Amino acid sequence: MKIPMDMESLTYEKVGSVADPQWAIAYRLYEASFPSFEQRSERDYVAALRDERFHAETVWDADRFVGLVFWWLADEGYVYLEHLAVDPALRGKSYGARILRDLCTRMGRVWLEIDPPVDEISCRRRGFYARNGFFYNEYDYFHPSYQRPPHPHRLMVMSYPAALTPAEFASFRTFVHGLADRYTMTGGE
Repeated sequence: MKIPMDMESLTYEKVGSVADPQWAIAYRLYEASFPSFEQRSERDYVAALRDERFHAETVWDADRFVGLVFWWLADEGYVYLEHLAVDPALRGKSYGARILRDLCTRMGRVWLEIDPPVDEISCRRRGFYARNGFFYNEYDYFHPSYQRPPHPHRLMVMSYPAALTPAEFASFRTFVHGLADRYTMTGGE
């Protein structure tokens, strides 16, 4: 079912399983957009898509595929934005900001991870999220691995609409690590 936000906005189609026709187009973009150690296998998504907290959505502008947004609804009421990607042919046209704005409008509190701002690309990414109302949280954080052999990597946490308290950060870390343990090749085997 496509979820329209308003007359000028994008629509979002929730993907229910890897058999859904929308899954193939989303997964191709996913594989092309993120380093392998930041990706779950398609097999892991079979299980994750059964979890009611997980939302894999394709994003559309009229009938044109724009991108994907994968997010989790935590029990504490915030959203963990796990992956957002825009079709490379459409980058630089404000689609990423529109997707982010729509998610924040729909869900309220949104938390995500980015690479530490150490080079031009990572600094631009931090600036993008900051321009869209996200706060940079100075907590020491390592994201768990989605692959074997394990490859945990340092990331920084950003949050909307406010900075995280130490207790909120601890809750976030526990939630994300639990998802990695449950829905990746490194967990449950």
